[in-house]
Formats: sequence, structure tokens, C-alpha cells
Amino acid sequence: MSTRSTVILLLVAAGLFVLSNSLYVIKETERGVLLRFGEVVIGDLKPGLHFKIPFVNNVRRFDGRVLTVDAQPERFLTQEKKALVVDSFAKWRVADTQKFYTATNGEEARANGLLAQRINNGLRNQVGVRTVHEVVSGERDQLMEELKVNLNKVALDELGVEVVDVRVKQVDLPTDVSDAVYRRMNAERQKEAQEHRSQGRELAEGIKAAADREVTVIGAGAYRDAEQIRGEGDAQATAIYADAYNQDPEFYAFTRSLKAYQDTFRSKGDLLVIQPDSEFFQYLKNIGPGTRPE
Repeated sequence: MSTRSTVILLLVAAGLFVLSNSLYVIKETERGVLLRFGEVVIGDLKPGLHFKIPFVNNVRRFDGRVLTVDAQPERFLTQEKKALVVDSFAKWRVADTQKFYTATNGEEARANGLLAQRINNGLRNQVGVRTVHEVVSGERDQLMEELKVNLNKVALDELGVEVVDVRVKQVDLPTDVSDAVYRRMNAERQKEAQEHRSQGRELAEGIKAAADREVTVIGAGAYRDAEQIRGEGDAQATAIYADAYNQDPEFYAFTRSLKAYQDTFRSKGDLLVIQPDSEFFQYLKNIGPGTRPE
């Protein structure tokens, strides 16, 4: 190979090297800044093909998508001076590329750390003016909305990032007080259960007493009605007996005596001691054909 060919090859290679270092592409999912010896020349490079001066200009690219910062759970005091452990996260993206590069040197981890600090500061302020009930359920949505608005202003001004959303994942009691709280809750529930049991026993006693009283009243009424019916039956029987007796008193006395004889002499082992001329034997004396007892 001649010297001329070698020079041409070297020039072509040098040209390709310079061209490859002069052209660069910014993707749709990226944001970037153009630097000149470390100084920002273009603060927001648009997506597409761009040109730079080799060895003079440098390009820094950042992720332009929505990113997540997961803050560490922190302990905050509520308005009642009660401690809560709040776990949260935020969604953010680069809004001002130049300010983002200046504040964080383009490092995503550093941006996450700075945002996490500001999230915790905002949570401390929001939790400090609310009660436990408001933080847990009452004003939780309002808390997150106010935190997002305030945090977005600070993050955009200081870090050049837009806070898309802030969410509270979990709210817990600190470990050192949760056991005491659970014991107090258990005692309160046991007390409430005992009150319900006492009320139930009182109600049961009332129902039982009412049932016993009703049984007594029903039994007394039934006994009264039975006695009335029995009395009426006895009265009717007595009237029938009296009417029958009045029709033939002698025959009635005779049948009564026969019944008495039958009941008396039913058992052979019985011993009866009585005077022979007693009225008991009046129908057995002087009995013969065609005679009537006196």
C-alpha cells in the first residue's frame, strides 16, 4: 500500500471518528443538556438528532419518564402528640432539565434522596396539624393532595422536577407503643363485652320473670275456671241426686244401703264390729216374700 493510500485511509478514519463524536440522538424517553467544558450551553435538548463540537461539547442524558421515589418510613407526631409511623412514596419526572442538572448533577439517586427529605418534611408539617383519626382516615386524601401541591412547588423551584403524585402507603403505631395500645384496646373491648353480657343477663331475667308471671296468671285462671266448672258440675249432680231422691226417697235409701253393703263385704278378711239392731242392717232384718223393710 502506498503512502498516499495510507494517508487517505487515516483521513477517512479521522473523519468518521470526528463525525461519530459530533452527532448524537436524544430519545423520546430522555431529556438532556449540552455542556461546553462543563458549562450548560443548551438547557433542554429536544428529542431527535443533534450536532456538537467534539472534545468541546458534552451531552448529559436523563430519564424523562415518570420515576418513583420510595421514602423510608418516618415517625411523626400528631396534633395530640401521638406518634405515628408513616410510609409513603412519590411519582416525579424532570421538568426543568438545566435546573435538575445544576441541583443534582444529573444523578437520579441524589434526586431521590433530596425528594425523600422534602417528602418527610412535608409529611411532618401535615401530620402535625391533624389528629390520628384525620391522618388515618378522616382527611387522608386531603393530606396527600396538600402535600403534593406544596412539595411540587418546592421540588420545581429547587430541583427542577415535577411531583406527579404523593401517596401514603401505610400508617402504623410505633413498636414501643403499639403493644400498650393493643392492651388498652383489648381491655376496652372486654369491658364493653362485659357490659353487653350484663345487659343480656338483665334482659334475660326480665323475660324469665315476665314468663313466670304469665305462667302463674294462666295457671290461676285455668284453676279458677276448672273450679267453676267443677262446682257447676257438682251443683248439677247434687240437683239430679236431690230430684231423684225426692221422687222415691225409700228406693234411694235402699240403693245407697246396697252400695254400702257391697263396699263393706267385698273383702272376706275385713272385720266389722257393729250392733245387730243398727240402722246399717235395717234392710237385712225381717226380709221375706211380700215384706217391706221398716
